[in-house]
Amino acid sequence: MSNERSVLLLADFDDGPNAHAAQRRRALERLGLRVTTFDLSAKPSIFERMRVGDLPRRLERALDDSAPDLVLTFGSPLLDEPLVDRLRGRSRARWVTWMPDDLRTAWEASVLARPYDQIYAVGTDVAAEVADRLGRTVDVLSVGADPSVYRPIRTKDQYRANVVFAGAATPRRERLLGELVEFGLALWGPGWRQTSLRDYCRGEATSTGEYVRAYAGATVAVNIHHVAVEGDPREAACNQRLFELAAMGAAQVVDERGDLARSFEAGEEVLAFRDAAELRSYVRELIENPSEAERLGQAARARLLRDHTYMHRMRRLLLDQPRPMLAE
Repeated sequence: MSNERSVLLLADFDDGPNAHAAQRRRALERLGLRVTTFDLSAKPSIFERMRVGDLPRRLERALDDSAPDLVLTFGSPLLDEPLVDRLRGRSRARWVTWMPDDLRTAWEASVLARPYDQIYAVGTDVAAEVADRLGRTVDVLSVGADPSVYRPIRTKDQYRANVVFAGAATPRRERLLGELVEFGLALWGPGWRQTSLRDYCRGEATSTGEYVRAYAGATVAVNIHHVAVEGDPREAACNQRLFELAAMGAAQVVDERGDLARSFEAGEEVLAFRDAAELRSYVRELIENPSEAERLGQAARARLLRDHTYMHRMRRLLLDQPRPMLAE
């Protein structure tokens, strides 16, 4: 492995929705890469804007200063096709995007992905959609998790609950979670105080630490995906929460997805429901059998550690390149 290979990572960095960008950076560093980051969400001072210029000029400077072998992005709308084409002309770096999109935003993702040398989608559904639109290969690379961040911990007091869901309110989630109130439900995330389940909302869990504590207090962790169209058989991609909960060793009940079997074994590592009746049945089963809930969570964490950390994902991405960035 060479320590001289370098990556320029262009992404939004924060401790909330974009927390995985920093986790991926750490994985690259642990693999021996020299990593330079550019925070697309950062607001430069007036002095810096006068000295360096607007976003395109600041990106040009970052590219010139870091001289990367690889530029990696995560599908930011700030990096549109004209800008990426302009930046690509400044160096010999290979440009790769790892799109976080599901079917709701597949069209927008295909527009942003067009100028890249290699495109990854997090699910087979989006990969097929974007490949069809662009007429080229789109590889599948599922998301993962950093087990040093999402780890088993014990929480109590306001975080303790039989059943926990942390995520934004949607009508579908409201309808499904409404079936679980009798079991002792706690909700975390934006929008719940404007729903019929407002009395079960304990906060918004805006930071990664609070999100981890919220789910760590659960006997059963519920995961319900966003969908573009309910009941669409094409829906396949699995969300970050699937891997985060597995890393935490949580007993997870998740809605069935086309790609779920690519990552976890239903019935052994997670429980996958198809409708509200199955969701209720699985939640009841785990609450009434805490030893089974513990076994399920431990099995999921073991699988995550074996196959689905960001070290695994970054190694795969780097070895995929025509001139591999890592030794086998």
